[in-house]
Amino acid sequence: MRIASPLAQLFPSGMPPLRHALILLGFSLPISLAMNNLLLAILSLGILFNARAVWQIASSNPVARASWLLLGALLIAACYGETPWRGAFGYLTKYDGLAFVPVFMLLLSCEASRRWAQYAFLAAMGVTLVLSYLEGFGLLPVQHWMDSTSSASDPVIFLSHIAQNNMMAFATFLALLQMRQATSMRMRVIWGTFAGLALVNVVFLVSGRTGYLIMLALLGWFAWTTLARHLKQRGIAHDWRHSAGVVLFLVGLGSAAFFASPRLHERVSVVATDIQPWQPNRGENSSAGQRLDFYYNTLKIVLQHPWFGVGTGGYKEAFARQTQGLNIVQQSNPHNEYLMISLQTGVVGLVLMLYLFYTVWRYAPLLDTPFAQDAARGLVLAYVVNCMFNCALRDHADGLLFAYMAALLFANLKPVSSPVVGMKKLG
Repeated sequence: MRIASPLAQLFPSGMPPLRHALILLGFSLPISLAMNNLLLAILSLGILFNARAVWQIASSNPVARASWLLLGALLIAACYGETPWRGAFGYLTKYDGLAFVPVFMLLLSCEASRRWAQYAFLAAMGVTLVLSYLEGFGLLPVQHWMDSTSSASDPVIFLSHIAQNNMMAFATFLALLQMRQATSMRMRVIWGTFAGLALVNVVFLVSGRTGYLIMLALLGWFAWTTLARHLKQRGIAHDWRHSAGVVLFLVGLGSAAFFASPRLHERVSVVATDIQPWQPNRGENSSAGQRLDFYYNTLKIVLQHPWFGVGTGGYKEAFARQTQGLNIVQQSNPHNEYLMISLQTGVVGLVLMLYLFYTVWRYAPLLDTPFAQDAARGLVLAYVVNCMFNCALRDHADGLLFAYMAALLFANLKPVSSPVVGMKKLG
């Protein structure tokens, strides 16, 4: 007899339509911000009638709890600082993905829903991939519904080149994991082809530099875990030679991509050229130079308010005050989530953000499949890198993707029945 999971027992009979809306959100996530907001509104209204179940998940599931702790720090920080409360709480909604983690988990309690949610996201990335190739090869002219920066030389479709490359890199990683676990040659070929085309799209066609680094990190993690599992199956200990082999693989792969891809070569070389002559607050015109100015001045603000920050939504005013009289481009964020969280909430928020990543990494071994275990830790690696160069939890698409994937992977996390057994598994 099949026994329902604890989460499944929480569902009322009217929940399936909300589950379908969540799966549709997986498809719209990399395509339409307006559709995302509409679906989130629908999910919010539906979950109002299941607040107790959401609270149970938020208090018992470690990943959902860590998400709400970070959101709680931002909520408290919205109550102080110089930003008017309306603006502060409005800015807090940019982190709405953190709020939805237990909501998504409630709706993804059954395996079929989690599978379809993942396929919905990969299907959307497949549509993006096809359109990107068609535009890049001149077979599809730029359309009015494409991103404003889209062109044949940089074929981004629905989102910016940064967001598209970030998501495509993660989709490549998921496809490789699907290929590894496939039981038929046909499915291995399908997933391998998807992964290969997505890899080429990231490295050769689209100019999002963060995506290059995410791709390198995830390919390294895939190689590492695949080798480790293969050696374990054969009863061979994983020693330093295997680790060195993975490192050499990454160095060789990165070098080959650097010299083989004119776009990647150009984008990386421009960064190196821009960084070399940089000096603080000299009014740089280059993208890399401006980012360094953002980092430098934001760090100075953080050091002035180290414990609790300047309050949620206070970046723009604090940065303008810090750079007053200087020829520095004004921005609404420093393009670094670690600095952004630190500036708003101080060291307390930064610790909670790192704790969120640590929790996902720590509890990944308790997931029930090698796919989920490696995907969860790959998610952490992707966002550790992403947050170095973008406000990835604040940005709508990237932040929502983190929440969606974290919920998808950890919705059915089994409780640790024994501390001793739990520590062995976590180790």
